Amino acid sequence: MFETAGALVAFSSAANAGITIPAGDWTVDIGGVVNAYYTSTNLSGANTLGYGGTYMAGGSQTHANITTGLLPNYLAVSGKTRQNDLDVAFTISINPGASTTAGGKQSSQQENRQAFLTVGDASWGSIKLGKDLGIYASDAILNDMTLLGVGSGAGTLAGNTTTLGRIGTGFMYADWKSQVSYTSPNWNGFQFTAGVTQPFNAIAVGDAATPISATSNGQGGSEPAFEGKVSYAFTANEVTGKVWVSGISQKVKGLTNASAAYTTVASNGAVTGHAAVANSITSPDDRAESWDIGGNVSFAGLSLTGYYYQGSGIGQTIQLNHGFDINGKARDSEGGYVQAVYTVPTIGTKLGVSWGESSIDANSSEAATGNQTDEMWTVGAYHPLTKAVNLVAEYSHAKSEISGSSVSANNRQGKADTVSLGAILFF
Repeated sequence: MFETAGALVAFSSAANAGITIPAGDWTVDIGGVVNAYYTSTNLSGANTLGYGGTYMAGGSQTHANITTGLLPNYLAVSGKTRQNDLDVAFTISINPGASTTAGGKQSSQQENRQAFLTVGDASWGSIKLGKDLGIYASDAILNDMTLLGVGSGAGTLAGNTTTLGRIGTGFMYADWKSQVSYTSPNWNGFQFTAGVTQPFNAIAVGDAATPISATSNGQGGSEPAFEGKVSYAFTANEVTGKVWVSGISQKVKGLTNASAAYTTVASNGAVTGHAAVANSITSPDDRAESWDIGGNVSFAGLSLTGYYYQGSGIGQTIQLNHGFDINGKARDSEGGYVQAVYTVPTIGTKLGVSWGESSIDANSSEAATGNQTDEMWTVGAYHPLTKAVNLVAEYSHAKSEISGSSVSANNRQGKADTVSLGAILFF
């Protein structure tokens, strides 16, 4: 498995931080991540503003940035104690941005990804209440080798808290969600988690022939999202591994394609006015669903990972992003990635290569826009300079393609080639 102790500090409530402080009945852990990378991204081809990513830009241009990678800078405070025969714990984290793009002011980017408590016991499991990493697709990101690096998004996300890694080119973002969840004890490697999470809004847009910036209001309202995961970890002689399946289902309410009057500006400066549009969706309620399956196996310094997901209405890259068309109909999406990482003996350097893609299908009324596929190759080297510091070098080639009949051949494909060099520190 390519989960380092530092990655688990950032993403897993069960990990111990690097600084432990006894405080009466409590044990307090302080841990975090600091990282920065010099990145150079060459963008070429079309401005691919389809259903999925927004990390491509039109024309040929190069962006040089100094920014964080897929992991944000991170400071987490956790505490645990034993009270009334129960294990009680909490985690609160802050995630400051480390990239500035405007002179005379600091970036306002700031996230608060975790604020939760857990109550449980080894005999029956634990209950989590609060905000933490979502359940569906969580193992996909935790096994992504670009977790220690940059991946895609460096060219256009400077000033943000993170880049994209392989999000949107192999898996959906698990995101950070308000939740009430239960995790079972570990029964000889078998474990499951089930919970309810805060529902997200659905966002959809029209195709090129109907450029209505439309729908939100997928408020959930009457019910939360439901998420679950089952996993099995095993060890056989010198071989270790893990397999998992997870899923999500959320009711989406109040889909609408109503739009107020608005204007658009073409690349040549021409301004076009658009009249207000009345809602024409007759079935405003639907359901977004997705499932995934994955696994990894490690032996003799080699770690292999494979992953696949499929959904309806779940969208692309970000959950419920463009999962429904302008008529309120769910779009189908799927994707996956494969990855191989080899740890060089004695020096501990990890050499990795991975490929993945995510796609979302147009419905029958959207032939003008067509399907969109986003894919990426990444090669990387991750060297432990010290126990706390890893030096990172990565190259990623990302491509986004739209197949629509109304899209000219010159505007169907965008590419991004990113080289990143930097370091990440865990404590």
